Amino acid sequence: MAALGHTEEQVKTPKGRGRPRSFDRATALEKALMAFWEHGYEATSVADLTRIMGIGAPSLYAAFGDKRTLFEEVVRVYTGTHGAFVDRALAEEPTARAAVARVLREAAAEYTDPAHPYGCLVVHAATNCTSPEVEELLRARRNDSIAALESRIRADLAAGRLPADVDAAALARHAGAMIQGMSQQARDGANRKELEALAEIAMAIWPRD
Repeated sequence: MAALGHTEEQVKTPKGRGRPRSFDRATALEKALMAFWEHGYEATSVADLTRIMGIGAPSLYAAFGDKRTLFEEVVRVYTGTHGAFVDRALAEEPTARAAVARVLREAAAEYTDPAHPYGCLVVHAATNCTSPEVEELLRARRNDSIAALESRIRADLAAGRLPADVDAAALARHAGAMIQGMSQQARDGANRKELEALAEIAMAIWPRD
């Protein structure tokens, strides 16, 4: 994953047109991330990317590879930054219930933050996508999140922190559906308070031992 530091890439200009100029790779990558997040993979063209990132097409290909390779790097950066709250909650909270409650609260805040596009890039960026590879990349990310939720739930079952008859797979998918649904509702205009109310209802039906 690209570090979000201040590494600079030298971009050569044609002969006779001045000295080489430089650009901050991390800044350009973040601009690409925002474009893919807002418009999705399919609707974001290479021409859009070069304009938004402030570099020419040859420089884009040299620094990032083709559009799909750039998108794959964007997804890695997103999951390690804007989307990292899910993994953090699962790693830091003592129970699956506490982790899911935190994830839903933080999703309500993250998905409605006006500092960036609404919702979740991993949920929405492959809408109307014609690239099977991109669709599979994001599907795998979503399924990985549900699998991580299920793993925490099974750990609680084994420790006796949940009723023995809880269906771990179904409960994990319920949590995943809530997270993904909150993302869509944020895209449709739901505000943080409204999404927090959904999170409270979701947790009210969480099974207790």
